[in-house]
Amino acid sequence: MTWWRALRRTARSGLRVERTRLEPLVALRTAGGVAIVIALSLWLWSPPVAASSAFGAFAAGVATLQRSWRPRPVLAMAAAAGLAVSTFLGYLAASHTVLFVLLVAVWAFGAGMAWALGPTTGTVSALTVVVMLVVVTLPTSVLSALHHAALIAVGGLVQALLIVVFPVRRWGRQRDALADAFAAEADFARRLRHDPLAPFDPAPLMTARSAAVVSPWQARRRPEELHGNRALAERIRPVLASLADPRVGAAAEGPERDRAREMLAVAADVLDAVARAIRSGTRVRVPGEVQQLLRTPETDAELTGAAARSATRLASLLAAAIERADGSGPADTTGSAHLLRPSPRELAPLAWRAVRRQAHWDSPVLRHAVRLSAVASAGYLLGTALPLGHGYWAPMTSVMVMRPDFTQTYERGVARFTGTLVGVSVATAVTRFAHPGTYTFAVLAVVCVGLMYLLLSTGYVVAQACVGGYVVFLLGMGGTQLEQTVRDRVLLTLLGGVLAMAAYAVFPAWETTRLRDRLAEWLEATAAYTAAVMDAYGDPGSRRPGAVRGALLDVRAAGTTWDQAVFRADVEPVRHRGLSRTAVRDADAALSGLGRIGLLMEAHLPPRDAPPSPGAARFARALRETTAAAAADVRDRRAPSWQPLREVLEGWQAAPGEERIVRRGAELVGETLDDLAEALRPRSLGRRHPAGGGAPRGRGPGAGGGRD
Repeated sequence: MTWWRALRRTARSGLRVERTRLEPLVALRTAGGVAIVIALSLWLWSPPVAASSAFGAFAAGVATLQRSWRPRPVLAMAAAAGLAVSTFLGYLAASHTVLFVLLVAVWAFGAGMAWALGPTTGTVSALTVVVMLVVVTLPTSVLSALHHAALIAVGGLVQALLIVVFPVRRWGRQRDALADAFAAEADFARRLRHDPLAPFDPAPLMTARSAAVVSPWQARRRPEELHGNRALAERIRPVLASLADPRVGAAAEGPERDRAREMLAVAADVLDAVARAIRSGTRVRVPGEVQQLLRTPETDAELTGAAARSATRLASLLAAAIERADGSGPADTTGSAHLLRPSPRELAPLAWRAVRRQAHWDSPVLRHAVRLSAVASAGYLLGTALPLGHGYWAPMTSVMVMRPDFTQTYERGVARFTGTLVGVSVATAVTRFAHPGTYTFAVLAVVCVGLMYLLLSTGYVVAQACVGGYVVFLLGMGGTQLEQTVRDRVLLTLLGGVLAMAAYAVFPAWETTRLRDRLAEWLEATAAYTAAVMDAYGDPGSRRPGAVRGALLDVRAAGTTWDQAVFRADVEPVRHRGLSRTAVRDADAALSGLGRIGLLMEAHLPPRDAPPSPGAARFARALRETTAAAAADVRDRRAPSWQPLREVLEGWQAAPGEERIVRRGAELVGETLDDLAEALRPRSLGRRHPAGGGAPRGRGPGAGGGRD
């Protein structure tokens, strides 16, 4: 893709406004925190102090609205602590330009590396850089630094206190995540009725797992319906696929297929009912005829063999899901143990290791940190050198729009300038025609910030329009000359956006050049999962608890990383001799199919007292060995060879009484890996952009379709 096309595409994406479910009570509560801080500051001190102290409550409120499963009060207090420290240090260094620029550079680098811990940590860390840039306009002394840092911290504490005193829909996000997982499986069951090989997007299951990670304190207070149901949802998914797949389940046509479709329809209705009950906290409402169908699958004459076992297992799991959602079922002891969040003592070494893993020159996080450090310090020097007021707006814009990847950086750059232009223009017009006083300015600022909190999920451009109005009204309350502010803010915002975009163009971290590495990682993870399933057949009595489950989670993570890489590479203005469009599509289909085969076999894992399958054990060992060489071939731009694995498969003589499904699964694995080798043959390599047609099967970033 050329630079012109890439810029047009990211500009359109950045200006997109989405319709999402709004949370007015949450927005009202968070805006109330800003209002309290402004009111107290106006009462106790002065409008300029109120204008500056409101930033702490504003930034802490933004932190609580980030996509994170940690308790909202904890996010508010953590943000307040970071903001207070950056404010204090910025105050002390503000009078010495060289010292301040060095401080900004180091602090911005640390904020950039914080993306190694996740997007929420990265976003909140960027806010601390913004605060440090803003405080240089204030008088400097140790006492005033402590005073202002305390005011910033109080803003975060107020937000945390409001969340505790006025809770809105306790455990609501966790309920939604688990309900979305069940609803996704209901949709999957309906699609399987018409397409037995329909793909499944495991993203809702991954989100539900993230939402289930709790602290010991939370584990003791979590609602009963949120404990255990996630494990049931995970176990229902492979059973649905195994019942519908004609290779290992119901026959492609005839009475058996009709009965399978009926069971899938029943499953969809039950899963939807469970999702509604979990989301609303009410009892599950399932029609009586559905309950009857769940009690009689083992008596069906139409279903035989593996299909009959799948139907019986499905009925049992659905009945358990109904009981667990109603809070009346027994605790699920097969995989629903609490996923405990690390304590602060345990979290520190984990965070350090995560940062160290990104400390190499090709890391997108390290490159982002270098760009952020350079742009923040250079933007500050350039902003102060220009004959404009409020020079900190240029580096502040750069810090807020910069992200580790090309797409988000350019989207946010366009959205921030457009939103700022609209918000500042509207707010300036209101100010000129209405001539509001100090308290009216304060009310208008709170209204704007409330709208920002309410509409934050609809699009960055909308949020920035609200922020633009908020800043104009807040500065108007502090007595700043608005005409100068409007001109300066628009020009410096444009400058900051240009600096951010130019920094990425000069020092990029392209996903295009890493596509083969991402594909090799996904191949290794998927083969390891399939081998773990084969090991369970090879020696059922000695299989390690959680081995298959852990391997499946690795597949999902690697598949999501691959999807994100393809999505980002699709809009990058890079020409690289990597994977062609056809190779990306075919390799994606082959590895998705390999993961599905492992899942089908997992649905029929033998009991621990079942006889071992020596052929499965040999196949698993050969699969691991050949995958190591195949992954190296993929990275080195060679088509992988699966000849050693094929030889093991050809020499596999099924033992008497051995499960037919494991032998059939091994055959399907061999066929799928041959498809992968065909997709990556040299004739499939080209000079064109690797994924110009979009992410595989129309998925967006993080979708992870077919990853299990």
